[in-house]
Amino acid sequence: MASSISPSASRSSEANRASHFLYLDQVMAFFVAILLMSNVASSAKILDLGFSLFGIPLAFDGGTLLFPLSYVFGDLLTEVYGFRASRRVIWTGFAILALSWVVFFLLRILPGEASWESHVGSVAFNGILGGMSTGGIVLASLLGYWVGEFSNSAVLSRMKILMQGRMLWVRTIGSTLVGELVDSIVFVSIASLTGVFGWELFGTLVFTNYLFKCTIEVLMTPLTYFAAYKLKKAEGVDTYDVGVTLNPFTTGFVKTKTN
Repeated sequence: MASSISPSASRSSEANRASHFLYLDQVMAFFVAILLMSNVASSAKILDLGFSLFGIPLAFDGGTLLFPLSYVFGDLLTEVYGFRASRRVIWTGFAILALSWVVFFLLRILPGEASWESHVGSVAFNGILGGMSTGGIVLASLLGYWVGEFSNSAVLSRMKILMQGRMLWVRTIGSTLVGELVDSIVFVSIASLTGVFGWELFGTLVFTNYLFKCTIEVLMTPLTYFAAYKLKKAEGVDTYDVGVTLNPFTTGFVKTKTN
């Protein structure tokens, strides 16, 4: 399906629409907030549910409790606003996460105040937030998040066109199965390589992260349906990424169906 408008008109039209979106900024804010909080939680604590599944202990990093919600917001961004808007938000999250590494790195190397050192201390700080301050957890999160979110957005974008906008639940779950698998493998691999997690936890963390995140996506499907419906109605758009390149480093054209 080809767009009948010129490239310059397409870019101008999309820019005007984006500037008048009512809730895009809020969706982006929640997306980035969830990203940051989940990364701090990942560094802070490893959880153990106390039982096993298929012989694998259900232990996972703290960020797993919250991070799946970023995929829910990612689905909404692509479904409602399209891949180009999602691409901008993903890069924004990437930049903010990189900035957080700089902040925690400076906190680690700057000298602590004497009373703080006696009550808390740099050893405790490094033990809890060491991943955030040394860059191990951030490097893992940056790369895992980057490839996972773009995979999720690209798959959902193309599935929407192929399925002509039908069966949103198939698109959200299907794209998450791809994105979360890539994310979990990359994240745990790099976190293990940088010493944030021990290699003995590799299989457990990949399995439990993937299982837990995909389960959350399935459970959140009714809410995703409701939110997508409300956002499309409020914004007056239902975006189909016809002719849009899925290259994360470039821009493309978009065709939007107005309600």
